[in-house]
Amino acid sequence: MSEQGKGSASASAAAPAPGSDTYKGWLFKWTNYLKGYQRRWFVLSNGLLSYYRTQAEMAHTCRGTINLATAHIDTEDACNIVLSSGGRTYHLKASTEVERQRWVTALELAKAKAIRMMNDQSGALRLVKAALDRSVTAEDLLLYLQDDEFSNDDSGDEEPTSQSDRSEIQGTLKILVSKLDDLSTCNDLIAKHGAALQRSLSELEGLKVSVEGGEKIKAVNERATLFRITSNAMINACRDFLDLAETHSRRWQRALQYEREQRTHLEETIEQLAKQHNSLERAWREAPTLVSTPPSATTNKEESGRQHKEEASDEDEDTEYFDAMEDSTAFITVTATENIQHRRSQSNLSGASGGQPNDWNQDNHMSPTCNDVAGKELKPRRQRRTHIPDKPNYSLNLWSIMKNCIGKELSKIPMPVNFNEPLSMLQRLSEDLEYHELLDKAARCDSSLEQMCLVAAFSISSYSTTVHRTAKPFNPLLGETYELDRLEEFGYRSLCEQVSHHPPAAAHHVFSQRGWTLWQEITIASKFRGKYLSIMPLGAIHLQFHSSGNHYVWRKVTSTVHNIIVGKLWIDQSGDIEIVNHRTKETCQLKFFPYSYFSREVPRKVTGVVADNGGQAHYILSGTWDDKIESAKIVQSSRGGGGSEGKQKTVYQTLSPKLLWKKYPLPENAENMYYFSALALTLNEEDDGVGLTDSRLRPDQKLMEEGRWDEANSEKQRLEEKQRAVRRRREAEATDALDDGREYEGYQPLWFHQRRDSITGETNFVYKGGYWEAKERHDWSMCPDIF
Repeated sequence: MSEQGKGSASASAAAPAPGSDTYKGWLFKWTNYLKGYQRRWFVLSNGLLSYYRTQAEMAHTCRGTINLATAHIDTEDACNIVLSSGGRTYHLKASTEVERQRWVTALELAKAKAIRMMNDQSGALRLVKAALDRSVTAEDLLLYLQDDEFSNDDSGDEEPTSQSDRSEIQGTLKILVSKLDDLSTCNDLIAKHGAALQRSLSELEGLKVSVEGGEKIKAVNERATLFRITSNAMINACRDFLDLAETHSRRWQRALQYEREQRTHLEETIEQLAKQHNSLERAWREAPTLVSTPPSATTNKEESGRQHKEEASDEDEDTEYFDAMEDSTAFITVTATENIQHRRSQSNLSGASGGQPNDWNQDNHMSPTCNDVAGKELKPRRQRRTHIPDKPNYSLNLWSIMKNCIGKELSKIPMPVNFNEPLSMLQRLSEDLEYHELLDKAARCDSSLEQMCLVAAFSISSYSTTVHRTAKPFNPLLGETYELDRLEEFGYRSLCEQVSHHPPAAAHHVFSQRGWTLWQEITIASKFRGKYLSIMPLGAIHLQFHSSGNHYVWRKVTSTVHNIIVGKLWIDQSGDIEIVNHRTKETCQLKFFPYSYFSREVPRKVTGVVADNGGQAHYILSGTWDDKIESAKIVQSSRGGGGSEGKQKTVYQTLSPKLLWKKYPLPENAENMYYFSALALTLNEEDDGVGLTDSRLRPDQKLMEEGRWDEANSEKQRLEEKQRAVRRRREAEATDALDDGREYEGYQPLWFHQRRDSITGETNFVYKGGYWEAKERHDWSMCPDIF
C-alpha cells in the first residue's frame, strides 16, 4: 500500500474528551512481510493500548494488548512509533507527523500514569501478600504489622475531612491556577511570535530561491506549525486538569477518608487474626497432652468445658472450602467433631500422630484388610546406589535453538543433551511406580470405595517427581526397552518398550505378586508455544486387581513448562482426571488447579470426590500433587447456598482427614543430580542380564551421566543418523513390496502387540509375553541392533 493510500485510508486519532483517559484512533500496524502495514483501530485506556480490526470488534474481540507501564516508546522516523514490552513489539505508523505526535504525547502521559499507579499499589500488594502467604507464622505477621513500612506516617491521627486537608487542597488549586495563568501568557506569546514566524516563512517561500532552499523553508514551516499545535494541546490539557481537580476535590476527600478508615479496619482485623493464629498454634502444640488424657481423668466441669472449647476451635481450624469443579456441583467440606466414636479414636491416636492428619494405616473407618501386612517374610534388599556424578555447569542459549521451532512437535526438534537428563522417557514412565505400596495396600482392601481412594492417590503421586525436573528425558529409539525388576524386593516387574516412532509411543506393563497388574500405552504430544511448552500425554492407564477383578481406567493431565525464554524454568500440572472402576461403575473426579500468581489457592492444589455408581459422594480428597494427599469420609451431605457463577454448593460434613500419601524427601545433594529421587538414582545402574535394547546400555545416555557431554552429543547424533538410515531402508522395502503387489507388514514391536481394548474401544499395544522367559534363558538373539 502506498503512503498516499495509507493517508487516505486513515482517519485522524479521536481526541479525548475532557477529563477522559481514553484515546482512540486509526493507525497502521506492521503484520508481516506479505501483508505489510494493515489499518487497525487502537484504543488507549487505563495504561493499556489495545487494537482491533474494526471499531465494531471492540464489543467482543481484542486482537492484542500491551501494558505501557513496562513499555518502551521509540520513534523511528517522522510517522513511525515502536512500542516494546517484554517479548512483544508493535511497529505502528501514523498518516501524518502531527497525528504521530498526538499519539506519542498520549502514550507518554498514559505510561507515566500507569507507572504512578503501579508504584502506589505496591505497598498494598505487599500487605495482601503478607496476609495471605501461608508460610508466614503468627509471630512474623505480628512483627510485620508493627513495621514502619506497614504503618504510613499519615495514618496515625487523621480526622475525617480535616481542615488541614481542605486547606492543603485549596492551596494546591491556587498554585495550579497561577501556573495555568503563566502557561496561558506563554501560550499567547508563542502564538503571537509563531504567527509572525510563519508570515516570515511564507514571505521567504515567495522569493526566488533554489529548490533545495525552498524545501528547507517548507520543512521549517511545518515544524513551526507542529510546535504551535503542541503548545496549544499542552495548555488545553492543563486547563482540563484544573477543571477536573476543582470538580472532584470533594469526592477525592471522601474517597481518601473512606480508604483510610478501611485501611485502619484492615490493620485491626489482621492484627486480631494474627493474635488468634498465634494462640491457636500454642493451643495446638499443647493439644496432644490434653486429648491423650483418658476420659475418666476429666471429672470436673471446668476441665470438660475447656476440652469442649478446644474441640470447637479445632472444628473451625479444620474447615476447608473447595472451589467448584468443572461440570460438577461445587462443594464445601466441614470436619465433623460431634461423632463420639471418631472423637474417641482421635484421642487414642493423637499421641502417635503428633497433631498431623492420621495415616490411613491407623484409620478406624477403614477395612482391617487394607492394613494387613504381607504374609511372607521379605528378603534383604539389594544395596542400590545413592548418588551419580554431579551435573556439569554447561551454559547454552535455549532461545537460539527454540526460536525456529514454535508450533512444532518437541520430538521432532534436534536437541543437544544439554537440555536432557540422563534418563529416557521409558525410565520416566517407570518412575510412576515409586509409590507402588499404595497399590499393594489397595489390593488388600475389601471396600472398592476405599480402594478407589488409594488408586487416586497413586495416580497423583506420579507427578511428585516432576516438580523440580525441568530437564527433558531422552527420546527412546524405536525398539528400545527398559526393565525394572523389583520382584524380590517389592514383588513387581515392569517392562517398557518404544513401539512407535512417528508418533512416538511407549507401551508399559507391570505385574505384581501382591495382587495387581498395570498397563498403559502413552503417546506424548508436545507443542512449543513461545513462552511455555505444553506436554499432553495421550492414552489410557489400566489397573486391575486380581482378587476382586476391579478394573480402573484413567488418563494423565497436561504438563506445562513455563519461562522457556526468560527466567527460571518451572513445571505445572493442570486439568481433570476421571478414574472409573468399570466393574462397579464407581468414579473419582480429580481436579488439578493451575498455578496463578493472583490466586489464593495453595500452589499445586488437587481436590477430588469419590462417588458410588449412583453418584453419591463417599470420600473427599485434598492436598497437593508435590507433597501429600488426604482423604476424609463423608458422614452427611446437604445442599448449601448459591456459589460462584450461580452454581449451588453442596456441604459435606466429614470425619477428620486421613493421610493417604506423602512424598519421600529428595536425596542429599539432589540439586546437583538433576533433582533425581531415590528411585531415579537407581534406574541407570548396571543390572546383569538385561535385554540388549535396554536404556541402561544406551551409550549417549551413559556418557551424559558420567559428565562427558561433548562425547554424548556426538554419540547422540550417531544414534539418530543410524535410526534414520534404518527408517529409510524400511520405507524402501515398503515401496518395493507395493510395486510387487505384496503386503508389507511394517515394523512390529518385539514384546507387545496391538489389541482392541474391550473397555475403552481403543486399539493399543499390550504385553504379549516372552521377555522374562528370555531373560531366564539369557537369550537375546531376537533383539535388534539399535545402539
